[in-house]
Amino acid sequence: MRHGKLRGKLGRTGSHRKALLRNLVRGLVIRKRIRTTVSKAKVVRPFADRMIEIAKRGDLHARRLLISHLGSPETAHLLITQIAPHFKERQGGYTRILKIGGYRPGDGAAMAL
Repeated sequence: MRHGKLRGKLGRTGSHRKALLRNLVRGLVIRKRIRTTVSKAKVVRPFADRMIEIAKRGDLHARRLLISHLGSPETAHLLITQIAPHFKERQGGYTRILKIGGYRPGDGAAMAL
C-alpha cells in the first residue's frame, strides 16, 4: 500500500527523478521562473521550498547541504546570497504554480509556470 507516499514518481527511475528535480530547481534559481508540466511542477515545489529553507540559514553547513542536494556551488551561492534574503520574513510558500492554460503539442500535457 502507498500510505504516506506523497511524492510522484513521474514514470522515472529514482536516479532519473533525482536528476530531473535537481535540474528543475537549478533552472528555477537561475531564471526565477520555469515552464514545465503541471505534474512536474507539483513534485518539484516541495523540493524547491526545502532548498530555500536551508538557504535561509546561510551558514557553512547549509551551503554544503545545498551543494550536495543540487550538485552546483554556483546555484547554492545564488540561493544563499540573492533568493534567501528576499524570503527572510516568510515562513513557507516560496514557490507558486501558475497553470498557463496551454497544452504541449506533442502529448497534450498541461503546462505551468
